[in-house]
Amino acid sequence: MKKLLIMCGTGVATSTIVTGKVKSWLEDNGLQNNVKLYQSKISEELSRLDEYDIIVSTTLVPDNVKSRIIDGVPLLTGMGKEEMFEKIKAQILA
Repeated sequence: MKKLLIMCGTGVATSTIVTGKVKSWLEDNGLQNNVKLYQSKISEELSRLDEYDIIVSTTLVPDNVKSRIIDGVPLLTGMGKEEMFEKIKAQILA
């Protein structure tokens, strides 16, 4: 089972919205049993990113971890969300 972290600046507002949308998408695609969802704020997770298989963020992240992060903003704007979900799916199935 993959560990998927969704994080934002405070771990409350945007990460809650994104977590709900990702959870629905996982269920719609029959992937909910492949993933355990976690939600947090970036300041608590930067030192623990290696604990997660997939990381989605709605806030800016340091350059040294950008390559590991999937941008979650498309789930807030609606623009580019299918591409974002494809990135998540690829990492779930990897």
